[in-house]
Amino acid sequence: MAAAFAVAILLSLPACDKETESFIDFEQTPVQVIHDMNVLQTENGETSMRMHAPLMQKFEYVKDSLQQSYEYYPEGFFVDAYTENGELETSIVSQQARHITTKDRESWSAFGNVVIINHLKGEKIETDTLYWNRAEKKIYTDCYVRLSSDSGLMQGYGMTSDERARNSVILRPFDSYAIERDSTYAYNDTVNFVGPRKK
Repeated sequence: MAAAFAVAILLSLPACDKETESFIDFEQTPVQVIHDMNVLQTENGETSMRMHAPLMQKFEYVKDSLQQSYEYYPEGFFVDAYTENGELETSIVSQQARHITTKDRESWSAFGNVVIINHLKGEKIETDTLYWNRAEKKIYTDCYVRLSSDSGLMQGYGMTSDERARNSVILRPFDSYAIERDSTYAYNDTVNFVGPRKK
C-alpha cells in the first residue's frame, strides 16, 4: 500500500525538461552586488582618492561575440580626490554612474545632477552628464554646464578639464558674467581650513 502511494506521488510530480527551465538574462541580471561600497586609493602612502557608492551592480555577458563587462551605480556615487599634501581638492557627486571595461578600453560616466567642486579654487561645476578618460586624466561633457565661483558665473555647452577640475574650459559659453574684486581679495578654502593664515 505504501509503495503504491509513493509511486502515485512520483507520477504526479511535474517532469523537469529544458523547456520549463528559467532563462537568466545576464544583460539584466548582475553577477555581483555590493551594498555600501567604499574604495580607498593611495599613492606613496597618502590617500589620493575616496569613493563611496550605496549600491554597485556588476554585469558580465557576451554580446555579438564580444565580452561585455561594466559596473553600474544606480543610486549614485561620491568621489573625493586629494592633493599630494593630503588636502581635499575635488569632489564629484552624481545620481548614477557607470564604469565600463573592455579588452582595450576603460571609461567612466556619471549622469543625473552631476556636481564637481574644486575646494581649493572655490569653483562648482554643474551638468547632467560627465565622462572621465582615465588614460588621458581628463573629464569632459557635451551637455549644458554651469560653472560658478565667488568671482562670477559661466555657462554654456560642452566642457573639458583635467581630472581634478583645476583648469575647466567651457567650449560654447553664453550669458556669463564676472564679479570685480580689488587686488587684496583672496579666496579662503573653508574645507581644508585648519587655522589662521601665517603672516
